Amino acid sequence: MSESRQRYNQTFKEETVKYIQQHSKPLTEIAEELNIPVNTLRQWVAKYRQFPDEPFVGSGNLRNHDQIVKDLEERNKDLEEELAILKKALHIFSKDRK
Repeated sequence: MSESRQRYNQTFKEETVKYIQQHSKPLTEIAEELNIPVNTLRQWVAKYRQFPDEPFVGSGNLRNHDQIVKDLEERNKDLEEELAILKKALHIFSKDRK
């Protein structure tokens, strides 16, 4: 039978990355100590370097910047739809005046 995947919370990941940065041990040794796959630790360190303010967002969540972009894209789409409706209405009402 396959093993279920271990999930780690954000605090644990951040503390682990800080531990890795503070100690000069090889990553493989730290992985054995913590019983975590080496590749998982490498991914955590890479994410921490790439996004130091928000390295680990939860499943289904977006980083603050990504959420702002998504909200603005939705707002833009709504405004484009409103503009299209107003253009059609203007066209319809301008025909009645002629």
